[in-house]
Formats: sequence, C-alpha cells, structure tokens
Amino acid sequence: MEEEKAVPHYWGETPEEEYYKAQGIKSSNFYYKAGSGLTLFTKSWQPIKSGAGAPRGVICMVHGYGNDISWTFQATPIFLAQNGFACFALDLHGHGRSQGLKAYVPNVDVVVDDALSFFDFAIAQDPILEKPPKFLYGESMGGAICLLMHFKRPEFFKGAILMAPMCKISEKVKPRWPIPEILTAVARFAPTLAVVPTADLLEKSVKVGEKKVIAAMNPMRYRGKPRLGTVVELIRVTEYVSGRLRDVEIPFVVMHGDADVVTDPEVSRELYELARSEDKSIKIYEGMMHSLVFGETDENVAIVRADVIRWLEERCD
Repeated sequence: MEEEKAVPHYWGETPEEEYYKAQGIKSSNFYYKAGSGLTLFTKSWQPIKSGAGAPRGVICMVHGYGNDISWTFQATPIFLAQNGFACFALDLHGHGRSQGLKAYVPNVDVVVDDALSFFDFAIAQDPILEKPPKFLYGESMGGAICLLMHFKRPEFFKGAILMAPMCKISEKVKPRWPIPEILTAVARFAPTLAVVPTADLLEKSVKVGEKKVIAAMNPMRYRGKPRLGTVVELIRVTEYVSGRLRDVEIPFVVMHGDADVVTDPEVSRELYELARSEDKSIKIYEGMMHSLVFGETDENVAIVRADVIRWLEERCD
C-alpha cells in the first residue's frame, strides 16, 4: 500500500467544528474520569436543536478492538445525529485517546462498568436527554460489550444494534487445544506481551481500496500484535457471552456480512435463534465484509444505514 499524506481527520483537512456544522450537527469532546481511575476520551454527536425539541433517541455506542471513536467510527454517529439521534461514545481502556497501555484490556468487566458510568453521566448533563428511549450500538468487540451492559442493566436500554458482533469466537478460528491453555499460562507472567500472531484485521475488514487507505491513516489505530492478556480476556468474555445467549432479552437487530472472516455470521444466526427477546431481527448482507458501515461501497453502506434508521424509527415514533 502506498504511503499517503497524513490528514488530521478521516474526511480531510476541514476543521472539526466547521465540518460538523456543514453536516448539520454539533459535537463535543470530554475527558471523563472513570471509576477505574483511568481518564477516558469521550465524544458526543447531537442534532442541532430547533426550538426545545428532544432528540428522537439516545444511542450509547461502543467501538471494536484496536479502533477508536475519532476516525472512521464517527461516520455512523454523524449520520445518526443528522437523523435526529443524540449519540455518545468513549475510547475504551487502552484505545484511542484514553489512558491505559495500548490495546491492553485485562478486565472487560471494568470496561463495562466504566462505560455504563459514562453513559449515565452524559445523559444526566442535559434534562432533555432523560425522556427519549436509550439504545446500545456496538461494533465487533463492542457488540459483546453491549450484551454485557444489557445483562447488568436489563431494563435500562430499549434496544441494541449489534454490528458484526464478537459475541462468540467461531469454532472456525478459535485456537485448538492446547493453544488457549498455553496462552493462559504465559499470560499470567507476561500479560502485556504483544506476541499473538494474527492477520491484519484492517485488510480483512475493509473491502474498498480507497477506504483501506483512509482507515490505515488513523493515527490512533493500534498496529501491534494482540497482547496475551487481552486475548485471554476476550476468550473468557466471549465464552461467557456465548453461554448466556438464551438470557438475551433486549430488543435487538444483529447485522452481519456473509463474507465476514473477522467475526462469524453463523454466530450471529445462533444469537438470533437462541435469544429470548420477543423483538429480534437479523440482517445478513450478501458479499459484505466486517466493516459494514464504512469499509463497503457507498451503495452498500447506504443499505445498512437505511436498515439501522428503519429499525430505530419503528421503536421511537
């Protein structure tokens, strides 16, 4: 891949405030001191209020492993804010501009607690946000984190949008015995060691060549190998979540490309089949890869976005 000139934002040189204004939304950044002791970078994207109207809904968003909220991830909350939704997100521990060793996530339960605490804080800052329905949105690892938040707060969120969720490690890619046992043993002594061999997730996630270039320019993207402690923790969490798929009661839509080799669409089908939710939907997109809302062709992204908005509108109005 040719070296490209660095730009400050995924959209180019336009300053943030000017860009957001041109998109018809407003956005703010805030550093949140979490209960874990870490300072976490957070963002909001909201409609520009006309009168005193409340947003149609509040969407609490969680990014995936190695990603952050300041680059291409924010294309989705910008779009949602243009459609009347207030969106909030945070860089997870060790990701983006948040504190913590890069891509080191030793305890996802603490991540969940900090995320819920931040969303509570953000909503409490403006009384107008209290009444609209609250939704979860998670991409990849963020989808698993959303399910964990649902288990902790089963009545708080009205629904969840799970985008290619990593709610179980597919048997197709799960390391065979004794690899997980070896990783666990070594991780006890060197949990931060970045040695786990994996293919480049960006190459396997993003379909369109030009968009691969943009995604690769993200200055916050983690480019190292996964850390032992993070891998062991993700194996633990996905085994826990996969064992509780029948306990999922939240209304949800799960979306997955059938050409996704990062997370398995068959696992999303399993979630759909097993979940106890009375209101559940599944969308499997033919030929699409892991990055459904950025890495696909513009036509495919528009299809997925339209499905997201339709699903939200049916549960807001």
